[in-house]
Amino acid sequence: MTDAPTAADPAVLRDALDGAWRDVRQRSRGLATDPRFAVEEGEDVETQRRRVLDRMKVLATEGYSALGFPTKYGGSNDIGGSITGFEMLAMGDLSLLVKAGVQWGLFGGAILHLGTERHHEAYLADLISLRLLGCFAMTETGHGSDVASLRTTATYDPDRDEFVVCTPDESARKEYIGNAARDGHVAVVFAQLVTGGESQGVHAFVVPIRDDQGRPMPGVRIEDCGLKAGLNGVDNGRLYFDDVRIPRDNLLNRYADVDREGVYRTSIDNKTKRFFTMLGTLVQGRISVAGGAASATKVALAIAIRYGEQRRQFAGPDGEEITVLDYLAHQRKLLPALARTYALHFAQLELVAGLHETTPDLDAPLDEKPGEHPDRRELEARAAGIKAIATWHATSTIQACREACGGAGYLAVNRLPGLKADTDVFTTFEGDNTVLLQLVAKELLTGYRDHFGELDMMGTALFVAEQTVETVVERVGGRRLLQRIKDAASTNDESGVLDRDWHAEIFEWRERHLLETLARRLRKAADADDPFAVFNNAQDHLLAAARAHVDNVLLAAFVHGIDSLPEGPERALLERVCDLFALSTIEAERGWIQEHGRLTAARSKAVIAAVNELCATLRPAARTLVDAFGVPDEAMAAPIAFEQ
Repeated sequence: MTDAPTAADPAVLRDALDGAWRDVRQRSRGLATDPRFAVEEGEDVETQRRRVLDRMKVLATEGYSALGFPTKYGGSNDIGGSITGFEMLAMGDLSLLVKAGVQWGLFGGAILHLGTERHHEAYLADLISLRLLGCFAMTETGHGSDVASLRTTATYDPDRDEFVVCTPDESARKEYIGNAARDGHVAVVFAQLVTGGESQGVHAFVVPIRDDQGRPMPGVRIEDCGLKAGLNGVDNGRLYFDDVRIPRDNLLNRYADVDREGVYRTSIDNKTKRFFTMLGTLVQGRISVAGGAASATKVALAIAIRYGEQRRQFAGPDGEEITVLDYLAHQRKLLPALARTYALHFAQLELVAGLHETTPDLDAPLDEKPGEHPDRRELEARAAGIKAIATWHATSTIQACREACGGAGYLAVNRLPGLKADTDVFTTFEGDNTVLLQLVAKELLTGYRDHFGELDMMGTALFVAEQTVETVVERVGGRRLLQRIKDAASTNDESGVLDRDWHAEIFEWRERHLLETLARRLRKAADADDPFAVFNNAQDHLLAAARAHVDNVLLAAFVHGIDSLPEGPERALLERVCDLFALSTIEAERGWIQEHGRLTAARSKAVIAAVNELCATLRPAARTLVDAFGVPDEAMAAPIAFEQ
């Protein structure tokens, strides 16, 4: 096996990792050196909330909040820069990350993408500058993932030209709403629009929740969610609406409107398509959470690997204690996770670039903006899958880093407990991960773009039943994610497990096989008495197919990222890291792969041996690889990362 180049320059790697928005990343790193952004541990809830709000004001004053908004309202018209800047905040105060995401990503994004000129004029400049703090009130106690079934209502009253917003019962209260408990004055409330006695589905409305003195508005009841496991600098609250009246113009009417007489009009007649089109405009939230999770993971890995290079335990043959990172078990705990973090990083770069490219020019008038970009739906599905895998990866990797640092890793001063607590909920917000992976699989199976009306579970099963297996698989393979890697045929010899072509073939075959067999299972729904039962019994299969697809996406992105580097020690190092990502993934799935006849026992053992060898090969470069992330020392802020 080729040795990993120890001469690789972390600065060269960092430049490649920083990507198109490297200037935003570098400026964001500078925040860590500002004493106002110093990492703090052990503060009470009110102190944390006050500190986070103060930091928000600094971000607004210095222009960080402006990136993702039109220049007309003080913005910079740079969606990609906005997401990148958000991602970098996760290296420091994660409560600041989330509160900023609520204010400028969710609340501001809803006004920008679901509203029209009147809403932009009324709110954008003030929310960018933080003169107006707002909330994104979608989730209810009784409905989180199932947004279409929200029970809050907004009923139009033509006699007074107003909508009446109502929480019908306790389960319909808005739950876990960021900015609601303390600082928010306005909420974008998602509710069932009712006019003329007919519900038109979920729409978004601007609802004032506090007056200028900070008191709840008439009919609005606000509760504090209280102490949470983490992110206690974010003031999450509950909102109740008791026949709260708002002007008709407070409907965010980009895709539908109600006139003075109560007549509902929309440019998208299909209710389900309209619903998903509205939600699709908010995809930047999922991309942001994926990036934030990856940044927190990088901090944890940087701490654990730096500590592992210093910590010594048990004497070796020469009587000297051995550095813990020299133990294979320790390497296996951290280095495959580091390799997957690199894969996720390159996939995140592509997601952000894709969002930037498929988002219409923010400065263009609404009536001049083009229709939906043809790649947008694919981007939304990919974002859902990467968000799920990135946040699960953060949870498992931060825990592994905590364990790798022993008792020292359990001390709050060393950041790992805080990173674990603050990122744990990332697997839930912006979409429960299991639900998101089901959305990915449905996109792969159902021809999502053309069949908006069949997205429920029964509709999915029945649609797939109408297709031949070959048609479904052909659609999935029509735009092969691994076309960047030359076509490869499978090999039956027991060597060559480092062959990139073999990695690509196994990854692609796994996805195609799972999709093909899933389609066959779902075809049974056509003749079944209970199509839901058929679908429900195949959910494990559905999730496995989605995971295989995301792994495919990650490998393709990693290969593409390597291709952007010139020949040299940095590229050679990333080649080995990519090998470790691919082989550790195959190793984790080798039982299933063997069951399906694509991996002999001898080759399975060869995969395990190759992962071990790669860990040993990459051990001398581990510090270089984490230094390349560019985590500022002030953001790392863990004494164990600096002790000698």
